[in-house]
Amino acid sequence: MDPIRVPPEMFRFTDGSRAGLPLAILHAFGEANERLETALGIDDLRTRLRAVGWLETLDDDELVKTLDQLRSHGQLDVVQNHAGDYRTASEYERRNLQYSLTRQGEAAYAGIVRANEVLNSTGALQTATLDALGERLGELVKQLEDGTDRRVFSTLSEAESHLEAFRDNTKRFNGDLQRLLRAEADLSTFHEVKASTVAYLQEFLNDLEHHTHTIATRIKEIDEYGVTLLHRRALNGAALPRPDQRWLEVRKARWDGLRAWFLPEDGATPRVEDLHQVARRAIVTLLQVLDRITESRRRASSAVADFRELARWFTVVPAQEDLHRLWSTMFGLSSARHAHLAHADPEVVSTTASWLDAPAVEVSELLRSAGRTERFTRTGRVRDVSALRVARAERAVEERAELEAAWSMLDTGGVVRLSAFEKLNHTVFERLLDLLGQALGSTPGTDGARRSTTSDGQIEIILRPPRNGAVARLTTTSGVFRGPDYEIEISTAGGGT
Repeated sequence: MDPIRVPPEMFRFTDGSRAGLPLAILHAFGEANERLETALGIDDLRTRLRAVGWLETLDDDELVKTLDQLRSHGQLDVVQNHAGDYRTASEYERRNLQYSLTRQGEAAYAGIVRANEVLNSTGALQTATLDALGERLGELVKQLEDGTDRRVFSTLSEAESHLEAFRDNTKRFNGDLQRLLRAEADLSTFHEVKASTVAYLQEFLNDLEHHTHTIATRIKEIDEYGVTLLHRRALNGAALPRPDQRWLEVRKARWDGLRAWFLPEDGATPRVEDLHQVARRAIVTLLQVLDRITESRRRASSAVADFRELARWFTVVPAQEDLHRLWSTMFGLSSARHAHLAHADPEVVSTTASWLDAPAVEVSELLRSAGRTERFTRTGRVRDVSALRVARAERAVEERAELEAAWSMLDTGGVVRLSAFEKLNHTVFERLLDLLGQALGSTPGTDGARRSTTSDGQIEIILRPPRNGAVARLTTTSGVFRGPDYEIEISTAGGGT
């Protein structure tokens, strides 16, 4: 890819304290172009400046000086209007010159407008855009079959616009998401924002795989017709005044970008998979942040704040007795709890003997930790668990029999569609969902198939993507399940593959 280069003088007018007037002038010319007015005189420009919000006093010399500055930077071009009707020489001097935007000026104004849009907008992961992109690609397949070149061009343009909107929104959302993950100043402020973001990402990921498969299928169908033929027909339908090779190169670059996102030709990982991983990592990170928020809310203050508050209490307590009471209450330094303990043979110790001279008394560790001494009682009876052991063994046998019956019912004996199961018992349906989840969590092979086995190695499942975006409908005792109609091959130990 060639590096992006911008003429060094294109945005030079934005520097300095008087950058507001040049920006207002370009804004005025941009609004005039919207009304198909390509050239403005001094009087017309003053009217346009007031319309775009420039209300400061402005004399002719300052306005002409700014126009000459923009002209020297290449944003404006000036011509003489000899076709006008001038009544006086002064009127000729004011209305003779007509200013218009150059191509560089149009590019500079477009860049400023785009920069403001990015600054004032927020990104979003919109499955509606992916849905619209898949519909436009499907419509493009129909137009390639029996449509006109103009319909091919318009449909291709709509698909490109949906892809561009999806890419822009994704980049902005990823930037907003990373900034949100770094926002740790006030956790409570972001609690609702982060919680809603987690729910938003989870909902997006639920629909992402379905839309990705649909778009990849449409790309394959268009490839069968030929991308070169598609672009040639779109070029004919565009009806450009001067068709050139650059238009085809831009179309090819955008189509390569579409393939890079959903179906790379070189077998690389699609960018939409990277988006999937980023979203999942963000969910984990946000949930961790929410845990910290919950933990911080559970503890009203830190230990440092508690000790500072205690120190403040000590400064305001008036009496000495109150200070001692506060000290003993906060630190638990009350009277000794072992003072009531006596010697094993009290008669050998005089009642008038000093504690320093009296023999030591054994103090229980339980008294220090729990505030009470040990009490020795009869040992409790050992519970008879033989009946419980038998009941658990019987339950284990029943569960194993149910599991083997479920595996036997799910053994396909070959390749079938998911929709072939039609009606299932809810227990069997849960086993099928477990197998599908294990297969979808595995890495696809070179043929696109996903393989997985159960932890005991008894069951193997091979999952292949559905064709033509078909949808399976399974009925269970608890409801109806709908999902992609995968090709499934389930085999038990000793069964065929």
